[in-house]
Amino acid sequence: MLSGVMARTCWFWVVVALLCFNVFVCECSGLNYGEALSKCLLFLEAQRSGRLPSGQRVTWRDHSGLTDGLLQGVDLVGGYYDAGDHVKFGLPMAFTVTMLAWSVMEYGNQIAAAGQLGYTMEAIKWGTDYFMKAHSEPEVLWGEVGDGDTDHYCWQRPEDMTTSRQAYKVDAANPGSDLAGETAAAMASASIVFSKSNPAYSNLLLQHAKQLFAFADKYRGKYDKSISIVGKYYSSVSGYGDELLWAASWMYQATGDEYYLTYIADNAESLGGTGWAMTEFSWDVKYAGLQVLAAKVLMQGQGGKYSSILQKYQSKAEFFLCACLKKNPLGSNVDITPGGLLYIREWNNMQYVSSASFLLTVYSDYLTSAEKKLMCPSAELQPSELLNFAQSQVDYILGLNPRATSYLVGFGKTYPEQVHHRGASIISYKENPSFLGCTQGYDTWYNRKETNPNVIVGALVGGPDKNDNFEDERGNYMQTEACTYNIAPLLGVLAKLNGFPSQGNHLVSFQPGQLSYKLPSSTPDPNSDLYPLGAFFYPLDISMYLQDAFFYPLEISVLDVVFYPLDTDLYPLGTFFYPLDISMYLPDAFIYPLDILDLDAVFYPLDADLYPLGAFFYPLDISMYLPDAFFYRLGISALDAIFYPLDADLYPMGAFFYPLDISVYLPDAFFYPLDILVLDAVFYPMDIDMYPLGAFFYPLDINVYPPNAMIYPLDI
Repeated sequence: MLSGVMARTCWFWVVVALLCFNVFVCECSGLNYGEALSKCLLFLEAQRSGRLPSGQRVTWRDHSGLTDGLLQGVDLVGGYYDAGDHVKFGLPMAFTVTMLAWSVMEYGNQIAAAGQLGYTMEAIKWGTDYFMKAHSEPEVLWGEVGDGDTDHYCWQRPEDMTTSRQAYKVDAANPGSDLAGETAAAMASASIVFSKSNPAYSNLLLQHAKQLFAFADKYRGKYDKSISIVGKYYSSVSGYGDELLWAASWMYQATGDEYYLTYIADNAESLGGTGWAMTEFSWDVKYAGLQVLAAKVLMQGQGGKYSSILQKYQSKAEFFLCACLKKNPLGSNVDITPGGLLYIREWNNMQYVSSASFLLTVYSDYLTSAEKKLMCPSAELQPSELLNFAQSQVDYILGLNPRATSYLVGFGKTYPEQVHHRGASIISYKENPSFLGCTQGYDTWYNRKETNPNVIVGALVGGPDKNDNFEDERGNYMQTEACTYNIAPLLGVLAKLNGFPSQGNHLVSFQPGQLSYKLPSSTPDPNSDLYPLGAFFYPLDISMYLQDAFFYPLEISVLDVVFYPLDTDLYPLGTFFYPLDISMYLPDAFIYPLDILDLDAVFYPLDADLYPLGAFFYPLDISMYLPDAFFYRLGISALDAIFYPLDADLYPMGAFFYPLDISVYLPDAFFYPLDILVLDAVFYPMDIDMYPLGAFFYPLDINVYPPNAMIYPLDI
């Protein structure tokens, strides 16, 4: 009998302890949020696609996806892989970038104090640089590279990919308002955080955002109807209404233009902004986020004639927050596990935890600034109570949970070691570059019981079930796979909790539309004699350059390429110099690059002797150049090169085209790979002696080549 009484007494104190855990967590967690913040950013580096920069800190990764977009004639190299596979899905990628930008917008000072602002800005820019490529025309947006079906069939490192890299787009005939709207939101929010540190880049982002929003609104439709292959993976269940309002909200934050506030008000009912009361916020369902942004405008006293409509938005935002805090009527709240974790659904539940925690955190700040409280149906809550609950969720993630396991990989003593991630689960390409076949990875690496050879630091895995149970197994993808959009909202919360109280943000303006720099009111006439076709000013400080200096970036992100011809007739349209040694070039030519070491160079000589070695174009459209224009590789070792000589002796070794469409080249054009070791090579000589060893085609379809073409696998 005594033992039974003691047992009941023990359980009583356990329950009391759990209750106190949620109440007093803010004062006693003792976790290193700054360390967690820094590790989150490492995960984003592990997810990079494309040519990795010299400052890459995740050293077990290498370049990948270097021919993305090649078959469609557009440069789609870069961006992020969404999770443990190698498809680049535009919708969740854009949401990731939007949330990173929102984190910097609200907590830039705190991120800077933790020493992570530079890395965070790089993470945002890695995404927005890609989106500018993907937005190849005003009404064209490339929304996916690769496809989940073929990708999931293989278990390979990204460096070894043999799966389809087909790219898919939305356009006027095949709309995708949700995809274009979210990408506009990413561009607009990023323009805010770059507005002072890089105003030229900020304005370039904003121009893309404006075009994307107009495109999304004009041609309405769900992107998964136009890109049907995405349906099994990132289907737009909520439709496109939330993304249109979400994008308009960010456009208003970035521009202060009343047009966008009017749009939010006029479409409040028709697009569901004041109709939907949600209990989740995610890459698909944006209503809670846009409702919080609308409430922010109202609480900052900027509602004006739209205040009554914004109050309706606010009521829906507060429904979401009260649901997380279980202060709504029964049946209208978010479930919570016995250990105290918000629980939405079985698959990758942590994404909802991190996004809800972010909204709770920023709304706590908005309430504090407005000197208001959260009025829930069953309670009146102080702003600090929202932050305390958000912190309890973060602390659960970081290890204060029934299993004493950190769900952020690399943080704490115990964390998942069999993350469902192709690159992390296979020996690094840097350590063993031997090619790994599609299904070989399943046989050798996927089914092994050992821990992953590469620790994917900063990955926030899917997390436990509704009873706080978790199985650390590679095949348990619902719980052990990590995604970029799990991490992005968490970043801001960690910055807030790291102990640096908000005193305003010197990095960006909180007031919509107050960008510190704007482009000239008029765009230079493309047909003007003063500026070649497409030239426009793109300076950080135009006073740095002489009067006749001008820029000609078609879409070179932040690369400030400066032309300085004293006589524009001396140089062909668009020529500029890439001086490895400025003394090699004429005194009146120069370039002002931030980092163009990885760019393709293009010779454009009618007479090769006319130009010094190094003169080149950075073309987006090869059709702009004369037929004898050709590329000259400076050092891009992993791209296919195509010779285009009628007489090979005319061109130096390494001269090549980077083809948008093989059909535009003469029949004797051929590939010359410098460093393509794993791709199938196809010789196309009538006489093998005519071509240097290694010349090959990278065929779209082997059937298009003559019967005497032969396969030449270098390393299959």
